Amino acid sequence: MTTTHFFFFFFLSFFIITTGATDFVRPIDRSLLGLNRKQKVSHFKFYWHDIQSGKNPTSISVVPPPMNKINTTSGFGLVNMIDNPLTLAPELTSKLVGRAQGFYASACQTEVDLLMAMNFAFIDGKYNGSSITILGRNSVFNKVREMPVIGGSGLFRFATGYAELRTHWFDLKTGDATVEYNVYVMHY
Repeated sequence: MTTTHFFFFFFLSFFIITTGATDFVRPIDRSLLGLNRKQKVSHFKFYWHDIQSGKNPTSISVVPPPMNKINTTSGFGLVNMIDNPLTLAPELTSKLVGRAQGFYASACQTEVDLLMAMNFAFIDGKYNGSSITILGRNSVFNKVREMPVIGGSGLFRFATGYAELRTHWFDLKTGDATVEYNVYVMHY
């Protein structure tokens, strides 16, 4: 080993020991992530369109409920993948502001309660390219439901908050629905 190699390894070892570079986690300066700024609270109102019928559904069943194994009217076990439009007004033809991408699953044997996991991926204005992540329980036949905002991306990094849902329209025959979302989110 040459003297140059020795000093290189000596300083590398000294650096690792003194900086803790081998630790699994280390504290960082909040300002490096933009966390020294004051949090904002924003209210978003849009309509979520779950379209299961027609030639171009935005919600498809990927796991049907196992009706032969469990006697239930709740659809327990059903899983749908979604890529649902988010619009400014209840009409599907109104301005598109984003898409709800994720899934919902029937998670209750006795009621129609869904476990929902989705990203609201925005495509409009200053929030274009940012998303809000929702994960929670949706008791679909309650007049008002609430689900937590668990995070986000882009302008919604470190986001928290909640969403209030109200069914605007539901077609029992097709399964199509339009739901009003009011999302209150704290973000930087």
